[in-house]
Amino acid sequence: MITYQVNAPVSAAQVAEVFERSGIRRPTEDLPRIEAMLRHANLTVTAWDGDRLVGIARSLTDFVYCCYLSDLAVDRDYQRQGIGQALIRETQAQLSNQVSLILLAAPTAMSYYPHIGFAKADNAWIIPRAR
Repeated sequence: MITYQVNAPVSAAQVAEVFERSGIRRPTEDLPRIEAMLRHANLTVTAWDGDRLVGIARSLTDFVYCCYLSDLAVDRDYQRQGIGQALIRETQAQLSNQVSLILLAAPTAMSYYPHIGFAKADNAWIIPRAR
């Protein structure tokens, strides 16, 4: 049975493993960077199969206007079971209906998000990271 936790302690190594096993592109070889990503996020929702981390939604939010869902990753062995949707639902449960949930989708995930209720935004801009 999959359980969900909000802001539960999780290690950089656990998250890096989920990132690798999900197919999401993140700097998994740079554990200090993953640790900093976790430390500076102010809303995380994790999915667990017993004591094994199988999914994570990592967000930055002000809790009153916007929430940037920076990472949504589910271990490939657990995909297509509704875990990603549950992570998003639990993220939204931590926010009010005054908060917009915003994310940048990986090219391979573009068809997933409309299916679960996201509307495409044509008014976004990005300055890509150097590394």
